Amino acid sequence: MADDLAGAKYTGRDPVHSGELTQAEIERGQASPSYALRMQRAPISVSRTKGPRYTPVSKRQDKPDGIAWILRNHPEISDAQIGKLIGTTRNTIAAIRDRSHWNISNINPKDPVTLGLCSQRELDGLVAKAAKRAGIEEDQGARDLRLGTERDALIEELRAERDAQIKASSAAAQEAEAQAWLEARRAEGRSDS
Repeated sequence: MADDLAGAKYTGRDPVHSGELTQAEIERGQASPSYALRMQRAPISVSRTKGPRYTPVSKRQDKPDGIAWILRNHPEISDAQIGKLIGTTRNTIAAIRDRSHWNISNINPKDPVTLGLCSQRELDGLVAKAAKRAGIEEDQGARDLRLGTERDALIEELRAERDAQIKASSAAAQEAEAQAWLEARRAEGRSDS
């Protein structure tokens, strides 16, 4: 990073650590000034780690609503699976099922995906697994609808990725323009101070 830009809200970044470049690619670029570095795409993994899931304080009151929705719409899902999906205890699930929860009068069943308690893929996978274990067959129309929504989600994800790449390239172009302007100022013998 140039000395003139060190205090101007720019932060350094390690391209090897972020997966944009490999060390071998950087060494090839250093060896030959005419070599154009090629960025590589880092694998995007969305897998969750095992263990308890953190739920922000603002969403904790939504958990009973999500549990009630799953119990009403997918009774084939076990309490243990609901507990892992939403991150709650079996006692809470049993209390909502028995309608003995302390706040049962204020619980309105709502889709846990729209509440942000889990992703649609996680919920679909859990429902399919529970349905398979219970021997329930998914009809072709529901399967086509689910695949259509997964396709739409993938398209949206790709669009967001493309927009992020456009923003990144725009930022890089602006940074290069600023660097060229600074070099031109230095060549003229002027300084900003």
